[in-house]
Amino acid sequence: MMHVRPLRSVTLLALLPLCSCAVGPNYHRPEAPVSPAYKEGNWQPALPSAPANDAAWWSVYNDPVLDSLERKIEISNQTVKAAEAAYRSARAAVGIDRGALLPDITASGSQSRRGGNASNAVSAISAVGAPGATGLSTASNSRTSYSAALSGNWQIDLWGRIRRTVESDVARAQVSAADLASARLSAQSTLAQDYFLMRAADEQKRLLDASVEAFRTSLQIAQNRVKAGVTTVADVYTAQTELENTQAQATNALLTRARYEHAIAVLTGVTPAELSIATGSFTTTVPVVPAGMPSTLLERRPDVAAAERTVASANAQIGVARSAWFPSLTLTGSYGFTGDALAGLLNTGNSVWSLGPSLAETLFNGGARIAQNQQARANYDEAVANYRETVLTALQQVEDDLVGLRVLQEQYGLQQAAVADARRSEELVLNQYRAGTADYATVITAQTTRLNSEISLLTILSQRLTSSVELIAALGGGWNAAQLPQPNLIYSLPKSP
Repeated sequence: MMHVRPLRSVTLLALLPLCSCAVGPNYHRPEAPVSPAYKEGNWQPALPSAPANDAAWWSVYNDPVLDSLERKIEISNQTVKAAEAAYRSARAAVGIDRGALLPDITASGSQSRRGGNASNAVSAISAVGAPGATGLSTASNSRTSYSAALSGNWQIDLWGRIRRTVESDVARAQVSAADLASARLSAQSTLAQDYFLMRAADEQKRLLDASVEAFRTSLQIAQNRVKAGVTTVADVYTAQTELENTQAQATNALLTRARYEHAIAVLTGVTPAELSIATGSFTTTVPVVPAGMPSTLLERRPDVAAAERTVASANAQIGVARSAWFPSLTLTGSYGFTGDALAGLLNTGNSVWSLGPSLAETLFNGGARIAQNQQARANYDEAVANYRETVLTALQQVEDDLVGLRVLQEQYGLQQAAVADARRSEELVLNQYRAGTADYATVITAQTTRLNSEISLLTILSQRLTSSVELIAALGGGWNAAQLPQPNLIYSLPKSP
């Protein structure tokens, strides 16, 4: 009967968590300022495109070199690796706090030896009966004892403090997963932009090399006209100056290309010396992914998802702060054996046990609990404001990219016409110079105008390509909030690589 009551107490205490509640507000996603349509929604891009469901977002550019470089981001980019490690750390934090929901059981064993000195007065009598002197004799006593026990400590989560903490940790882990997706997308989009700017430098080098040949032809014409005595040597020096200036620009294009190639190397996780990208062609096709509806940004943008999960984490912390107003209940118990001999230590006669709950409530702490609750509420309000600001920024980025692509497309068409006119003008003026009906200053003006027009056209084309990359990234790059790890997966902690 003596064992029945403790067992009954244990059963009742074990059932307490099932009847407990989690204080604090349950989470509801805050409203976000989302417009029904984009301001640039009426604009229809000339070449709308979208990658296949199982294809990477950069596949719309149909560039094998770009594809091979992008796939190295996931493996070797150090920023992505750091974000992935941060995510694993956040998952481990969930396991740490979740462990507090279960009892903490400890096994112990000990051996101890105790001893002391005892003094006794003894009267010595001589053998012949004569009284003898009185002396002191000392005896040393020692004792060895053994013990083995299991002890447990279980904090009953009556008010949901631990559960709210785990809820907050899970949301933080999801924030970290969204941050990982953001880091990956940022590295991928930066690499794509650097790649297209590098290809633009390749095209500019080809354009300048072609202009160098054209200026050499003009220089030869000027030299021939000087020999014929129909012009002055000043035309030769002017032609020579224009040729050398163009050669210098062509050399500078190599510097620009090298810098972008070095940036791509770092993004792919190698040193600049380890990466060499051959000169390639520059695409003139600018695919544009359809923008869809503004409300879809709430699910397509990893930074928006991270901000929303931060709100969920802050909401759970309100419950953690509120639970401090209620008493904490802890169940402690132990069962073990103690005896003077190791043999037979585990006999029932040597058993000892203890079991009992403890209740604690803070009566006064100088207003700290009030301040903690106020802080938790303020942190939640801050997270909501940051979430809404993130949504607004995302909408702004998409609108900027949409209007940018629309304007650049119109500008590209006008610049194409300007280049065609500049080329015809250069050809006419050069023929007039050969015939002696135009001076060389007119030739230089026509050639410089043509070259500048072609460089402007190239710049606009590269801006269109980088803007299309920015739009794809602003729309999430094919990411979706459904890819966030669910709580049951976060609870299953991964092994370290």
